[in-house]
Amino acid sequence: MTLIEDSFPGCAQVILLNLENFTDLQIWSYAKENNYAIATFDSDFSDMSGLYGHPPKIIWLRTGNLNSRMVAQLFVK
Repeated sequence: MTLIEDSFPGCAQVILLNLENFTDLQIWSYAKENNYAIATFDSDFSDMSGLYGHPPKIIWLRTGNLNSRMVAQLFVK
């Protein structure tokens, strides 16, 4: 996350929050309870947004194959 922390203080990754073994719904709940938005390549979170509303906000990345640096640049621009 160091690539975007300057622009988005307080951002985190699922793995850094020890949520890597959580289900999508558990991650959704964690994000909601802790005021996080979810940036994902996974359509499941967009589907949950349709079912449960918001928060959390969902940023569905539909860019194809990009490396971490390129994804970070999308956010910072």
